[in-house]
Amino acid sequence: MKYVLAIIGLGVASALWKLIPLWTGSKSKKDWWRGGSGCGESVILFAVFVSAFGCEHSTELTQSTRNIMGTPISVTAPTGMHATVYEVFRQVDKDMSEWKPESPLTIVNQNAGVAGVQVPADLFQTLKKSIEIAELTSGAFDPTWASLWELWNFDGSNVVPTKAKVDALLPQVDWKKVELDELTNTVFLPEPSSMLGLGGIAKGVALNKARDALVAQELTDFMIVAGGQVLVHGSKNGKPWRVGLRDPEKEQTAYFTALELTDTSVSTSGNYEKFFMKDGIRYHHIIDPKTGYPARGVKSVTVISQDATLADALSTALFVMGVKEGLSLVERLSNAEALFIDEKNALHQSSGFTF
Repeated sequence: MKYVLAIIGLGVASALWKLIPLWTGSKSKKDWWRGGSGCGESVILFAVFVSAFGCEHSTELTQSTRNIMGTPISVTAPTGMHATVYEVFRQVDKDMSEWKPESPLTIVNQNAGVAGVQVPADLFQTLKKSIEIAELTSGAFDPTWASLWELWNFDGSNVVPTKAKVDALLPQVDWKKVELDELTNTVFLPEPSSMLGLGGIAKGVALNKARDALVAQELTDFMIVAGGQVLVHGSKNGKPWRVGLRDPEKEQTAYFTALELTDTSVSTSGNYEKFFMKDGIRYHHIIDPKTGYPARGVKSVTVISQDATLADALSTALFVMGVKEGLSLVERLSNAEALFIDEKNALHQSSGFTF
């Protein structure tokens, strides 16, 4: 698939802002989705804006927003189809949130070191996919990142955990120790203090499921925005959907690129949505699961893939891996492309992600 990118001047982007909705969400410490392969993907698609330029007179598609999974979920589709999307997201949230006391994932975490827990099929398959991506990325994406959750707080306290505290919890972060029994859909965490967190992949799962539900009802044209993830299908009045990417050095309404897309998904992880400054150092929420500290070398990573689950998890993993290792991985994949912005604001893209 070819992706056409149109470069937009910041002045034009500012004007377009009056026409294009911006989906963002406030994130609290307990917003379970902030996780990711390393403590949270923040993926706000550089602060994404999405629309179909020149299609403002459409009468068939309507837009609405609900807050689910701790982030705004926005749907552009025929009015009668919105509820279908929201129900999918609520069910995924119910099954895969580690912060809901009654969720199957919470029960798995509560039984760490005690006993295996039989879980719903969808949760089991998501955990299985998480382990596969962990292996693919050599642990840059790690669903056991949640073991580090309490070390990092972005609520304004600006506390950097001591190396001793980080070192004490790092042994709990190891995707290889997760035991999955496919015969019984049972999950077991042998380490008593280990935790699973699916914030870096669950929204992608929900996007795929919502897409499938709409397509099953013979719907062809729609868009779903879930925090930093966007899924588009078909077109709007015969034109591709456009997804704008924010300049990480500018305010949220400044964009430098518009992607013309159809039948695909986009996910961006960035270091600027959740962070604090301490002694001149930026500490952001994309934590390297191997070190326990924020990943360095990259400001943002955007992934395009028809598989929203892969795009969701891979954007954070590539951020952790860095430009060289990350690009090497993407070039070996047939179903994903990526764009990196490094700490010097240089752009690096995979061969299929051309300007």
